[in-house]
Amino acid sequence: MVSPTQHTGIREKLGALCYNAGLLHPLQKVRAWWQKDLRILAYHRVMPVPDPDQYAFDMELISTTPEEFREQMLLVRERYRPMRLSDVAAAINAGQPLPPDALVVTFDDGYDDNYRIAYPILKELGVPATFFISTGHIDSGRPYAYDWLVHMILMSTAPRLDLPELDINVPMPATRAERRAMAGCVLDGMKEISALAQAAMIHRLEDEWQMPSEHARPADCRPMSWDQLREMRAAGLEIGSHGVNHWMLSKLPREELEREVFDSRNALLRELGPMPLLMSYPVGSNRAFDRQVIEVTRDAGFDLACSYISGTNPHPADNRYALYRIAVERYYGKAWFAALLAMPGLVGYPTPAHLASTDDAPCSH
Repeated sequence: MVSPTQHTGIREKLGALCYNAGLLHPLQKVRAWWQKDLRILAYHRVMPVPDPDQYAFDMELISTTPEEFREQMLLVRERYRPMRLSDVAAAINAGQPLPPDALVVTFDDGYDDNYRIAYPILKELGVPATFFISTGHIDSGRPYAYDWLVHMILMSTAPRLDLPELDINVPMPATRAERRAMAGCVLDGMKEISALAQAAMIHRLEDEWQMPSEHARPADCRPMSWDQLREMRAAGLEIGSHGVNHWMLSKLPREELEREVFDSRNALLRELGPMPLLMSYPVGSNRAFDRQVIEVTRDAGFDLACSYISGTNPHPADNRYALYRIAVERYYGKAWFAALLAMPGLVGYPTPAHLASTDDAPCSH
């Protein structure tokens, strides 16, 4: 994984060069003339970046700070055409082209900092956004399972990390940094096993390490509430589905897959009333959804669906159930973010950092 202090290479340098030379806006205008692709930004959490040695949850879910988010949304408002995702769907359904520099802001999961921090900024600046929520976590208030797994690995006093499901049995690292690297490796390895096996593994560790999530309500890993979501929706923001349990949909048996998609839809309609139906596949890489997932999503009445595959959408009607997004990461500076929007093909990375291979992580089997 790329850390905020690492040099990120030629793409960042190119973006900074164009930004400092004042070339980004002219380049954006030229690009908009010949390529009218849809940009969709993907965020998870907006919060002050904590001390990694003190913070007991997944740092990789922090997309940006409140100050940087406000700067980013000002840029979006001033130089792009921010749209609601449902308006994109309406244009596709009507066979109408999108305006040049069309851009959609999205959030995944449903952490409460989306309400406390991101929502007031979006409301102040008048920028629309779509929040994809895992409805089971909104119902229960329980911490998100992947983030809780990271928390357990960081905090456990167990001498070894024994995960036969992943063929891992190693001494528990001593330092917090080593444990973070280990947790990233475990998260990546989990994505190769079934979603139900993932859930069972996490529950087993909760029992063995006596760290149950059932009644845990940590302030640093708290979902939004339905009341908060109702307020956001009344203010004009959109709420979509991110499944019920944040399970990888392609890793589920057909019956469970249908339950995740249909139950999440029913929860949204029950709690928030009639609305455009929008989906973001949990995890969202090409391992997380497939043709069957798209079929079930479409059959449930969802009008569009987002992946977490990096890129823009030159013809969104062609991939309306697998829309590409641009992940926003906390190590992006102002220049890199501006360049990423103006020149996504040159400055953007094919795969977000936290979905990249973790071959170098210390997960010796």
